Amino acid sequence: MNNSSAEGKRRQRFDSLVTVFHQDMYRFAAWLSRDKAIAEDVVQEALLRAWKSLDSLRDDAAAKHWLLTIVRRENARYFERRRLETVDIDNLTASQAALLAETPNEEIDDLREAIFGLDDDYREPLVLQVLMGYSTSEIAEMMGLKQGAVLTRLHRARHKLMDSVAKE
Repeated sequence: MNNSSAEGKRRQRFDSLVTVFHQDMYRFAAWLSRDKAIAEDVVQEALLRAWKSLDSLRDDAAAKHWLLTIVRRENARYFERRRLETVDIDNLTASQAALLAETPNEEIDDLREAIFGLDDDYREPLVLQVLMGYSTSEIAEMMGLKQGAVLTRLHRARHKLMDSVAKE
């Protein structure tokens, strides 16, 4: 098999994996970073890293786990490299506030705010389980924890969410 044919097959394999899991990668990055623009940057970096190490993926059935692990690591790298400027959204001008406009839904906004307010140690396993559909054993493997630690974090995350939403 010539080199261009092998490269074509590699590209086709990568494209098929990305097509299936790109939305999951972005959604996970958005929950981890709490920012859509940062999530896009993280996913782009993750895709570059995935392309470079595609040959290390032996089983395409493990691609989702592999890609989300790359996203998780790229998110950590992003925040290690950058000191982010913060913006007080209560002091935005009318034109700036319009950029944040969405159809208002107070219940969803309250829940989203409560999830974003969780410490990373609680938010990450909760997002992996509830939004991404991972089992506790898969989350433990991804995060390098014991399954009992994941269960404890999930339990505490839910209680913190209930307490936070109940206060409002």
